[in-house]
Amino acid sequence: MKEDIFDKIMKLPGLRILEPFYKKNKEVLLYLFFGGLTFLVSIGSYAYFNVTIGWNELIANIVSWIFAVAFAYVTNKIWVFSTRNLKVGDLLLEILKFFGGRVFTLVVEELILFVFITRLHFNSILIKVIAQIVVILLNYVISKLFVFKNTNEP
Repeated sequence: MKEDIFDKIMKLPGLRILEPFYKKNKEVLLYLFFGGLTFLVSIGSYAYFNVTIGWNELIANIVSWIFAVAFAYVTNKIWVFSTRNLKVGDLLLEILKFFGGRVFTLVVEELILFVFITRLHFNSILIKVIAQIVVILLNYVISKLFVFKNTNEP
């Protein structure tokens, strides 16, 4: 498989000592890295729409979800799971499964926000952060088992 930018970074002096660990755990490490960036996209856009603009937490969450899921699909496809689906039918099925899984976790997240923010009046950002942790874990399982499985063939 062709080296990506992260493989090249691990060959830099000072990082080579970590290369065996990186190679063994590359998928999980990249998922955590891009999951963290997706988390920042989600929290940042949610905070902007909910706190700065004053949108309802459920509406702000859906809009932030759109930004985060688009970012996550691209990064998961290219770097985390390195899928190479070039056939239109395969690509459309992969996109459908990815967004379908994300819709499921959006419903889970919306329920968490509704219960803890709307009904119980907990801190909006705190609950959003906790909900994101739950969602990141669920999304990894869904992506690994249902979306990007067996798609690494050239």
